[in-house]
Amino acid sequence: MTYRSYGDIQIYAGSGCPELAQGIADYIEVPLTSWNIIDFPNENIWVQLHGSARGKDVYLISSHNKPVHRNIMEMLIAIDCLKRDSAGRITVVMPYLAYSQSDQKTQPRVPITARLMADLIEAAGADRWVTVDLHAGQIQGFYKIPGDSLTARHIFCDYLRTKDLSNAVLVTPDLGFAKTGRKYADVLNLPLAFVEKRRLGNDLRREALTLIGDVEGKDCIIVDDLVDTAGSITQAVQVVKDNGANDVDVVFTHPVLSDPAIERFSAAPIREIITTDTIPIRADHGLKNLKILTTSELLGEVIMRSHEGRSVGELFDE
Repeated sequence: MTYRSYGDIQIYAGSGCPELAQGIADYIEVPLTSWNIIDFPNENIWVQLHGSARGKDVYLISSHNKPVHRNIMEMLIAIDCLKRDSAGRITVVMPYLAYSQSDQKTQPRVPITARLMADLIEAAGADRWVTVDLHAGQIQGFYKIPGDSLTARHIFCDYLRTKDLSNAVLVTPDLGFAKTGRKYADVLNLPLAFVEKRRLGNDLRREALTLIGDVEGKDCIIVDDLVDTAGSITQAVQVVKDNGANDVDVVFTHPVLSDPAIERFSAAPIREIITTDTIPIRADHGLKNLKILTTSELLGEVIMRSHEGRSVGELFDE
């Protein structure tokens, strides 16, 4: 017997990831709940539910892709709307959480915007949150409400196991991703190498310096949590190639892909680019070596377990 402390599930699709929200709804086998989201000429956003959310277990699927601030504001307004309609519980599912890179003060007189995001989500009225591959684990501590910080590592590893990994080495594009890289390497039983980087003074750009580990004659799998302009990851590709690597695949969860990411990927010696659908990628991206894996089953299963009061950790043997 399953335990439900709230009413039936309702799933609302935000403007940032409607296809992913539909995939989640299909996995759970419940229809998306309809609503109106209207952008007025003055750029104000208006939300109206088509039916009552009173007492329901509501899941709002909202990814913070471009236009970032419009999608964030839509999410906050939607949470407020659901709260005022007396939803039983509101869980905001953010496949990609914006500002997760702003998790600490790395320079004087700068904000910690990831903490501000947590405050805004709580103030709007969310009861729980769910996201995938936070840029920094300490962001979980910014929230007073409970949540689930998931990882796409299991999705990627299942896909990578379909390949020949007998000559492969796992590479992280910087030392900051070393701990997560070690988890990938352990699961796949691969050796690990690191690209070392440093900041260029007060410039926010980074420069690849050197390689720690052996990649000569090896197939390299470079893993990261997100790719924005693709500067760092294509630098890492060049470093391993300069050190004698054979084929190179890149793996990352969040395809932000700001300009000139597509151009950099197109010009880089990469065999396959493997990412997920936490952020929609435009159909005319032009990358013939792009593989998109869905997170809909992962998020759908977590939603079902949350609704039924079952452990999410058991899903990952934790």
